Amino acid sequence: MVQGTTSDAGKSALVTGLCRAFARRGVRVAPFKPQNMALNSAVTVDGGEIGRSQAVQAQACGIAPHSDMNPILLKPNSDIGSQVIVQGRAVGNMDALHYRDYKAIARNAALHSFARLGEQYDLILVEGAGSPAEVNLRAGDIANMGFAEAVDCPVVLVADIDRGGVFAQLVGTLALLAPSEQERIQGFVINRFRGHAALLQPGLEWLHQETGRPTLGVLPFLNGLHLEAEDSLSRADGTARPAAQLRVVVPALPRLSNHTDLDPLRLHPQVELRFIDAGSPIPPADLIILPGSKAVRSDLAWLRQQGWEGALLRHLRYGGKLIGICGGYQMLGNSVEDPLGLEGAPGSSPGFGLLELTTRLAPEKQLRNVRGRLTLAAAEVSGYEIHAGVTSGPALARPALELPDGVEGALSADGQILGTYLHGLFDTTPASQALLAWAGATEVAALDYAALREAGIDQLADAVEEHLGIDQIEQLIDRWYHRAPNPPPDLEPST
Repeated sequence: MVQGTTSDAGKSALVTGLCRAFARRGVRVAPFKPQNMALNSAVTVDGGEIGRSQAVQAQACGIAPHSDMNPILLKPNSDIGSQVIVQGRAVGNMDALHYRDYKAIARNAALHSFARLGEQYDLILVEGAGSPAEVNLRAGDIANMGFAEAVDCPVVLVADIDRGGVFAQLVGTLALLAPSEQERIQGFVINRFRGHAALLQPGLEWLHQETGRPTLGVLPFLNGLHLEAEDSLSRADGTARPAAQLRVVVPALPRLSNHTDLDPLRLHPQVELRFIDAGSPIPPADLIILPGSKAVRSDLAWLRQQGWEGALLRHLRYGGKLIGICGGYQMLGNSVEDPLGLEGAPGSSPGFGLLELTTRLAPEKQLRNVRGRLTLAAAEVSGYEIHAGVTSGPALARPALELPDGVEGALSADGQILGTYLHGLFDTTPASQALLAWAGATEVAALDYAALREAGIDQLADAVEEHLGIDQIEQLIDRWYHRAPNPPPDLEPST
């Protein structure tokens, strides 16, 4: 199990690199994260929903993502509450106190998923969440040491030196753990190191003397690395390109979800992509994209407060193009109705009225991977749907996509507005080129986004093999499992 001293210490990246490195050696390896809190998600081969990082890690292993790889997914829809997804299916919304009482059920689900993976694979690489030293969350923990103790696995602790205070992070985290938890930590990994390794050596020697544990490796800062983000919004690359042909702006919604939809544009050499925060002026653009949202009515209200309604109308008057994806698509219609209070208080909110549509939120999510063609230039497109809304109205008579089982989305009569539930709209090269040409770019360059994703995973694996050494990790695992084991956990019947 890989745990971190903080959020964003590099757990996801390290597990991804290890997954690919072991897969290269012919090991049947799978990723696992017992509990994840993220708004970036993916649809699995069994029709469930898991965190995006586990889908990327499955890709690194060369296997299809499965709901057992992330049995508990929390998708925040307010500052104090989340939608809870268990083994790929939403079970309801809970605030933090309610979820604390639910943890026993969640723990059992996580253990059953882990056991099923264990029957299929030689090695499971487990990713923790946040930090194991959050003493206020220790009771009933299933995300870090609580899980490691339950399944009796060794732990590697990773820290981000780029944040500063890396030795304090490692020693402080270790000091806050219970004795049995401390024994599980078999070594440290220092992530995102810049500079000459000789300057770090005295600190590594001190760390070993102080803790009795080795530093298994020091991973360098990898410039230009692209890895789909687990949750946090990345604004690097492609945000300042004066020579770009196309200016694209995206509101940074408070509950923005699946922002990885925008990664192909963020990396495209002809596109300048900007996320616009609260209080920032809304600049002129060739294309505005309203992205996915986990709380559509709440984010609609935020957009109006920030002046986006007037900005959208002005943008369209000057001939600009507008795309709404998933929640952003719902916002383009006449209303968004949530009679059951699935994303907040029950009620209805007026949309922007730019497409003749109405959306009603329903309890059962639509979860599926799809392939088809854009009605624009018949370009091939592939992606996935994750939404709880049922959309209807006259605008659907002009669809945006043609799918094997019908049509989807809407394209306005004047050709300026496109709405769709499809995440991954820009992932395929033909679709990306067609949409950028529609938005005004000329001689659009082909960006092979799938190859970029693979290259990022390989770059991580190369760094892991060079700076950690897979042999060393294998020896660590062998030593642990040849000691006298703790008894396996008692599982309640799966429900």
